[in-house]
Amino acid sequence: MSLILAAAALAAASPAASDGVLGLWKTETRNGIVEISRCGASVCGRLVTSDGLKADPNLKDVNNSNAALRGRPLKGLLILSGFKPEGAVWNGGKIYNAEDGKTYSARLTPAGNRLQVRGCIFVPLCKTQSWTRIR
Repeated sequence: MSLILAAAALAAASPAASDGVLGLWKTETRNGIVEISRCGASVCGRLVTSDGLKADPNLKDVNNSNAALRGRPLKGLLILSGFKPEGAVWNGGKIYNAEDGKTYSARLTPAGNRLQVRGCIFVPLCKTQSWTRIR
């Protein structure tokens, strides 16, 4: 599951803006499923399943750059956090990539049954995936 993953949010999120990102999303790689839900004035996302988790539901976060976190389960892991609404886009968030154990700045842009997920180390060094809505 090649994914690239907390900030102050607005006092009240716009329901219209958040509704566009809420739900279950299939990632581009490894049949990852991420559930995005409200987290206060923000939205966050947890890993529900993936090819790896189907093969071994007890997979751990072994690549985490923080050795103290390497024993936590991947299933249910918070990988998206801290996004604040800016119109139809959610900015200022983070996305965690369990493959390299690093967290990146991110932006979520809903477009119908697609979600553009952009993670960046620095602005010129970004990667975008298009996730597909499941429900």
